Amino acid sequence: MVFQAEDRTRAKRQHSDAAIQMALQGRWAEALQINQMIVEAFPTDVDAYNRLGKAYTELGRYSDARNAYMKALEIDSLNSIAKKNLSRLSTLTDEVRPPLANQKLSPQMFIEEMGKTGVTTLVRPNMDIAARMTAGDQVILHADKTLLNIRTMNGDQVGEVEPKLGQRLLKLMDAGNEYVAAIQALNDSQVRVFIRETFQHSSQTGKLSFPPTVTENFRPYTRGRLLRQDVDDEAYWDETGEGEDWEPGAERDDGKEPAYDDAEPDVDISDDEDDE
Repeated sequence: MVFQAEDRTRAKRQHSDAAIQMALQGRWAEALQINQMIVEAFPTDVDAYNRLGKAYTELGRYSDARNAYMKALEIDSLNSIAKKNLSRLSTLTDEVRPPLANQKLSPQMFIEEMGKTGVTTLVRPNMDIAARMTAGDQVILHADKTLLNIRTMNGDQVGEVEPKLGQRLLKLMDAGNEYVAAIQALNDSQVRVFIRETFQHSSQTGKLSFPPTVTENFRPYTRGRLLRQDVDDEAYWDETGEGEDWEPGAERDDGKEPAYDDAEPDVDISDDEDDE
């Protein structure tokens, strides 16, 4: 790539934006190509190497992904994105594996809505599968008798929704409610999933899918910059300018109250409230 004909800073930004857009659309081969051209022209661009590592990861080329993240650390030894991704990639073999059939949930779906959205930490997560996923990847809610499982779009088991919330959602799903879900964040041992109610059956009017709770594994609200909590996607979501960090007392432009992970009323999930 030749940048001599145009301002280097502007050209770099334009190509970085193009790489981010390709990633957000799941066009990883194209994202890979653009980021490769960027690092050729700007060999000390840490963000480009992190994006390159993510593109390689999404394409199942884990050895190449490690090399990209290691290069990022050579340039910036304290880079947290590269460190955390290298840690996750350490659990995967160097054998090139076909990527999962991942598709991203629309960012608009992650806007918090009291009673209709929640985040839960999965029980018995399958980290071999989870390590190949990133924030925003859509997953499937799969009913299995008394368990509500989380599966990839391929049908691979990712983990289970914690029993109390899972049983509540199973009852609502049996009654006709519909939901979508996606990976909210993950690390070496935990997977957090965002769930949104997309349809409420008339028989369930007035019943909250996600009432306030104090249980450790479930929280009824989400942050404005939900996807940006996952280290894999920081290089993308941070540069796109999607979302904002809300401080206590801040007001939102849309008139809604901001939601905080630590603002949890002392109310438990139970069927009693449904009968009131």
